[in-house]
Amino acid sequence: MNAPTDFGASARVGPNAVIRVAEALEAARGADAVARVFQAADLEHYLTALPSEMVDEREVARLQAALRDQLGLEVARPVSHDAGLRTGDYLLANRIPRPVQRLLTILPARLASRVLISAIRRNAWTFVGSGVFDGTPGRPTRLSVTDGPICRGASANQPLCDFYAGSFERLFSRLVHPNARVTEIACQANGAESCVFEVRW
Repeated sequence: MNAPTDFGASARVGPNAVIRVAEALEAARGADAVARVFQAADLEHYLTALPSEMVDEREVARLQAALRDQLGLEVARPVSHDAGLRTGDYLLANRIPRPVQRLLTILPARLASRVLISAIRRNAWTFVGSGVFDGTPGRPTRLSVTDGPICRGASANQPLCDFYAGSFERLFSRLVHPNARVTEIACQANGAESCVFEVRW
């Protein structure tokens, strides 16, 4: 596989993929761990001021790789998942209009899931960059990300896209069904063709 810094063409993704990782990492391990991971990812400039605009997806891939390399999977995965939950909270507070949220919460879960997947698909470029998102409503609902930056270039014996799982879980549990839980059942870091997530409630 390519190293995490050798991706060819790149796109830009939302700054939450950097900001929320910093927040989650500081909450879990403190400011020293944030500095160590960001320095390892060659992202020291964000230690002075976190990004307020879209960021290069390669920075996100480097940050996730550094998180795993510096802290190990047992620590990195929960931090990345928490960063995803925090991203979902940000989207609910700032990006998804309140009337839309109210409408989704009163719709039957199956219909709300269909509407939410359509909305995620329209905005997928903000979190998958040059990758591809898809989703299929149902029981379970299935979501997929192909060539996204979270696990790009990585190889592991367990799924690595906890950031996406956390983001999806927060949105589905708040907007579709309060018992919605997301599990990554296939990951490109494990040799799968796509990273696949099941949403069950």
